[in-house]
Amino acid sequence: MTAMAVQFKDYYEVLGTSKTATEDEIRKAYRKLARKHHPDVNPGDKSAEDKFKEVSEAYEVLSDPEKRKRYDQFGSDWKAGPDFTPPPRSGNGNTGFDPGMDYDFGAAQGSTSGFSDFFENLFGRSRGARAGAGFRMRGNDVEAEITINLEEAHRGIKRSIGFEATEICPTCGGTGAKDEKTCPTCHGNGVILRQKNLEVTIPAGVRHGSVIRLAGQGEAGLGGAPAGDLFLHVRIRPHQRFEISGDDDIEVEIPLAPWEAALGAKISVPTLDGTVEMKIPAGTQGGKRLRLRGRGLSKRGGGKGDEYVRVKIVIPPELSEAQKQLFERLAAESKFDPRKSMDGHRP
Repeated sequence: MTAMAVQFKDYYEVLGTSKTATEDEIRKAYRKLARKHHPDVNPGDKSAEDKFKEVSEAYEVLSDPEKRKRYDQFGSDWKAGPDFTPPPRSGNGNTGFDPGMDYDFGAAQGSTSGFSDFFENLFGRSRGARAGAGFRMRGNDVEAEITINLEEAHRGIKRSIGFEATEICPTCGGTGAKDEKTCPTCHGNGVILRQKNLEVTIPAGVRHGSVIRLAGQGEAGLGGAPAGDLFLHVRIRPHQRFEISGDDDIEVEIPLAPWEAALGAKISVPTLDGTVEMKIPAGTQGGKRLRLRGRGLSKRGGGKGDEYVRVKIVIPPELSEAQKQLFERLAAESKFDPRKSMDGHRP
């Protein structure tokens, strides 16, 4: 077999992240690159397949806290030569190689996956590009978004959603091989990218920004490892009538005629659960907030918030002659001065 020269790789550079990247940043960088270079997305493209393997290799190290810690022991400048001390090979002591050089390990290494020998020496060949014997990896988590209206958030709803995720290859059963050859369907990866449709239950009481975790509904695991989870981000569409106030309360503006505000009235008020009758006290001022107890949003732990009715006094845009005379009589009879409190500030 022709010997293969490999060069050590900076896994942070492969994923396009810094050494201080968080686990979440590493995961997002990997998912973006893996989706871009996945063989299912680039059929027949050898360079994309190689890049996919390289990205997967980097993620396998940096996504595991213990492996990442061991990898970081060699420092960001481990390629500089004598400062890099590689771990001993199994049973052979120190290898004594220079990390600034390319090395030819030949057929004795049994390298068939294209992964760097630095990866193999440091962590052993328990993982490879293909889902062969001894390969186990939990499936990646998947994030999706769903937009619902306020009534749906209040009552809960069942909704079908679609998203892309990997699943076990039906041709090879996740092994990456078929008839002792690389699986033609998954190209040796053990999984394929598919559109996944799922009916989800959005419980009553969710809020804008809530995240619902659906265990085992993410991407498929390999080698019998569990699937990842689906994290569903909830967005609530702005309502044409109600505003959310605080966490559990809602607010609605109700217009009143001047005589309703002055004399008091019984009016119909909309709520999330239908229309209710509300008593307006005599002398209600514009801008006042009246409370309807238990007419707000459902709470996840049970119960409901309140609804606040904000009063807006509206003047008739047109007056008949009789109405105009009534207002004139009121003006003549009334001693009310709405600007009395401003007397000390008048010029």
